[in-house]
Amino acid sequence: MAGIYLHIPFCRKACVYCDFHFSTLEKDRKAMPLALLKEAALRKDYLPQRKLDTLYFGGGTPSTLAPEILQGILDGLKSHFEWEDSAEITIEANPDDLTEPFLAALSKTEVNRLSIGLQSFKDEDLILMNRAHNADESRECLERARKYGFSNITVDLIYGLPQQSSADWQWQLQQLLDYDVPHFSAYALTVEPKTVLAKWVEKGKVQLDEGMASAHFEYLQDFAKANGYRHYELSNFARKGHRARHNFAYWEAKPYLGLGPSAHSYNGASRHWNISNNTLYLRSLEEESLPLEEESLSAADRFNEWLMIRLRLEDGLRLSDLKNFPPEFSEHFYKELKPALDKGQLVEKEGRIFIPASKRFFSDGIASDLFYLED
Repeated sequence: MAGIYLHIPFCRKACVYCDFHFSTLEKDRKAMPLALLKEAALRKDYLPQRKLDTLYFGGGTPSTLAPEILQGILDGLKSHFEWEDSAEITIEANPDDLTEPFLAALSKTEVNRLSIGLQSFKDEDLILMNRAHNADESRECLERARKYGFSNITVDLIYGLPQQSSADWQWQLQQLLDYDVPHFSAYALTVEPKTVLAKWVEKGKVQLDEGMASAHFEYLQDFAKANGYRHYELSNFARKGHRARHNFAYWEAKPYLGLGPSAHSYNGASRHWNISNNTLYLRSLEEESLPLEEESLSAADRFNEWLMIRLRLEDGLRLSDLKNFPPEFSEHFYKELKPALDKGQLVEKEGRIFIPASKRFFSDGIASDLFYLED
């Protein structure tokens, strides 16, 4: 199966931990849905197979578009692609956008999954992260979503915040149980360059504690196991039947088509990405031109991505997949594998290699030590 990712480039303001500045000009907002459908028409043959089982409205803040416009985009896509009846259709949303009128209208569309950027249930955390919503809105949006029939819900939480104690983090996770959230993603706070947080850290206004973040992650794993969540990917946790199908397709290296400014696509052999500038994107499509660039992936690129992605998964990587790479990659892999097995960073079982729970906080570093580096 394959999926479509729609990058909706509207965001009200930059967040403290990312550098997110997208145009909110009304003329762009009106033109974007038509441009997305025009791009879909021009790229309808990109995917090896056209029967799709996931659609993801993401990127900036797609919840700034009216539900009827979102449904209109979906209807337009149906004229170019076949869809599975059970397709997972997700929209990213900020808590403050999930108002009574919005959810009432959204419940009449084919959207069947909500990905809510909560980040925290505490006001002091949300203020630090420069979020537009408050703690009350974090809780109320979950209550409203249930009221309007949305049971397939995922939320994002951030841990490792400067003022976040272990007790605070435990309380945050308890809220997931109180609101019966079936899927959640949890990310350690990271400092991206040229952001507000980076400036605060540089000036000593904020200090991050990696040891505390590691402790939060350990508790997170224990919490998930005790409460019926499967830790199926490094940052993702799901109860039975609620694993994110769209995101898992990325991790399984399945093909997908990305539409919209900055959107990336992958067809199994090469990666494409659209220009990020809204105005240039819209102008290109007005001229019937595709605003994208292409990158052909080398064997080393594919090998390193396979390592990085698969070792983030609970099930790890299949040794049998090494046959998809030239022989020298297998030789390199087994040479680097032994020290990692000896140190307990990796475990081999039933033809798979995976990172044990006690080491998963360091997954990216463990994977990168196995990379094949070309001269």
